[in-house]
Amino acid sequence: METQRCKGSRDLLPGDMARFRHVEKVFRSCCLGWGYQEVRTPTLEYLHLFTSTGTLTPNMLSRVYSFLDWDGWSGERVVLRPDGTIPAARLYVENFPQAQPAKLFYIENVFSYEETGRESRERWQCGAEVVGSARPLADVELIMLALETLGQLGIKEVKVHLSHAGVIRAVLKELGLSPAQQSELFQRVLDGDTEAMSRMVSASPHLRNAMSLLFEGKGRSAGHLQNLKITLERALLSPHLEASMNDFIAIAQCLTELGCEYQVDIVSGRSFEYYTGIIFRFYSKGERLGGGGRYNDLIPLLGGGDIPASGFALPLDRLINLITDWQDKAPRVLIQSDVSITGIHKLCFETAGALRRAGYVAELDQGHAKTSDYRWVLAIKGESAKPAFLLTDKAGGKSLRADSAAEILKALQTADATKASSP
Repeated sequence: METQRCKGSRDLLPGDMARFRHVEKVFRSCCLGWGYQEVRTPTLEYLHLFTSTGTLTPNMLSRVYSFLDWDGWSGERVVLRPDGTIPAARLYVENFPQAQPAKLFYIENVFSYEETGRESRERWQCGAEVVGSARPLADVELIMLALETLGQLGIKEVKVHLSHAGVIRAVLKELGLSPAQQSELFQRVLDGDTEAMSRMVSASPHLRNAMSLLFEGKGRSAGHLQNLKITLERALLSPHLEASMNDFIAIAQCLTELGCEYQVDIVSGRSFEYYTGIIFRFYSKGERLGGGGRYNDLIPLLGGGDIPASGFALPLDRLINLITDWQDKAPRVLIQSDVSITGIHKLCFETAGALRRAGYVAELDQGHAKTSDYRWVLAIKGESAKPAFLLTDKAGGKSLRADSAAEILKALQTADATKASSP
């Protein structure tokens, strides 16, 4: 029988898992440092969570893994979680009954069907949400948290692209379209449909200049947004536009004060209809590294009351491919012994335990280890009642003899301390 992975699935080998855990560790450390609390949602959610609220675009809904949970179970249609934010919002509504402000983060997998199987159907996300704050500062905090995570992972040349769903919606309302047409056009804009945007410009000659500046302008300052606001307000009388533009400008100004560079790119927000305010995306060397935005309508749609919220997600599996200069820095010690000596095994296990408690990776040689894979090789020889220890530094080529595990541990710690203090 031929054995192979399912289409669109991926095995994570030991090297992948080491980087996976490193990304996870860095993200968790950053979130905890900013006061966020970790949560985890179920892999299965009811389909209606995603359809009744109209939170996913039709394009995304067509790629959801859905099946009937029947035969003694709920009898309802369920899905493999296609997104992290909506379940997190559902979790908030169910578990924070008094509209308590919350800063939450999660690390979990999401599923999205892809016909060819060449793309991954299961992906991992690192996500963070601020629920209960409508302040632009909350959006800025999320952007800075994501940038801190990417920075600590050593990912360079990260670029921030900003859009604003409130501005797009305010403009669409002025085009004389029905609500359904506005919704469809909004989804097409978020999906990056440039043809739809061109038709918008052509169909609105009196808005040509404003629309061109809105969709084609790539400013890098709050001043650009001030000019955009003036141009749009000359062409539109939308009561919703001013508040959205002021919010956009406030976030841009704050990012500038923090020394965070960005590019205003109104068509950079894609795939999610639930965004209501700022949308931000991160790129490095042309590759998208996730992003997020404000979704003030989502909690109310789920029955949680008038609670504003904002969040972001980073693609964990994509990040593990980018941290090429990272390596596991835990010192590794290979312990070898003559298996024919009675009582030597107990001493090997005790020595390995002492080294692990001191923070070392201590492996017993099962007969197939490559000594070149280890910084240190510790050979335990002699009689069990009077053992002899020989520690070899594979990097420096030096060896040290000792009479006890305690002496070996002291030698290792001295060598590591000397290395750490070297310029």
